[in-house]
Amino acid sequence: MEGLQKMLEAIEYVESNLDNDLDIEDIAGIACMSKFHFGRMFSMLTGYTVSEYIRNRRITVAAQELVHSKAKVIDVAMKYGYVSPEAFTKAFRKIHGVSPSVAKKNSRFLKAYPKLSFQIQLKGDVEMDYKIVEKEAFTIVGKSIRTGTIGGENNRKIAAFWDESNQNGFVGELAKNCGSLGIIGVCTDFDKQQEHLTYFICAEKKIEKVPFDWEERQIPSASWAVFPVHGAMPNAMPRVWERIFSEWFPATGYEHSGGPEMEVYLSDADPSSEDYYSEIWIPIKK
Repeated sequence: MEGLQKMLEAIEYVESNLDNDLDIEDIAGIACMSKFHFGRMFSMLTGYTVSEYIRNRRITVAAQELVHSKAKVIDVAMKYGYVSPEAFTKAFRKIHGVSPSVAKKNSRFLKAYPKLSFQIQLKGDVEMDYKIVEKEAFTIVGKSIRTGTIGGENNRKIAAFWDESNQNGFVGELAKNCGSLGIIGVCTDFDKQQEHLTYFICAEKKIEKVPFDWEERQIPSASWAVFPVHGAMPNAMPRVWERIFSEWFPATGYEHSGGPEMEVYLSDADPSSEDYYSEIWIPIKK
C-alpha cells in the first residue's frame, strides 16, 4: 500500500503549506504520481477534488486564526491566498454561512473541515479480478452532459441522465446500433482541477448515418485495465470503483494514463438483477 502512504505524505505537504502557493502538480509529485492520476485517486478516495479540499482547509484554519487572534480580516485573507477581502468573505460565507467579521465576534457559527487521514488496510482476503486489454482507437456515438464533481453533483446528474435516456427511448435506439462493447458510459474531458467532466451515454459507432442530435467522439488507443462488476445497478458499480483506487492501483504499480474512463454494459439482462454483469475500463500505464 505504498501508494496510500505517499498520499499521506502529500496531505502533510498540503497542511504545511496552506498559507503558501500550492500547485497540484507539486502535490502530486510528493505522492510520486502524475497530476491526473493523483487527482482521480484523491477524489475517488475522499469525495473531494484536491482544490476543493485545499479551499476547505484554508477556510477552516483561517476561521480559527480569526477567532483566536487579533488578526484583521484583510490580513488573514491575504495570508491564505485571497486577492481581496471580498473574495475571502464570499468563500468564508459559503463554508460557514456567516461573514468573517460575524464569526470573529461569535465562533459558534463555525464549521470545520478536519485534515484528512487515510486508514491503510490490506484486504487480501477478497480477490480482485482484472485483465489487461489492448484496444485500438475507436469512435463512439451518443449524447453527453457536462457536470461538476463537487458535492456529488456528477452522481446525481448522471443518474438523472440515464433515467431520462431510458424513458425517452434514446438507450433503446442506441442498443440497436451498438458494437461489441454494448452500451457504454464514458467519463472524459476532466478540467485541470478535475471539478468538471463530460459524461457520454454511447456505443461504438457501427452506422454511417448518425442521427443529427447524436455526437461523435474518438476514443484513443490504449492499454485498458478491465474489471468485472457483478451485481445490481447502481450500487455494484461504485463498490468496484472504490476498490480500484483504494486497493488495485496502490498494490499493482499501474497508474491512470489520463484518458477517458468507461463503464461497459454488455448484457441486455435486467440491470437490477443481482447477477447482472458489467465492466469498468480504465486506461493505464506502468
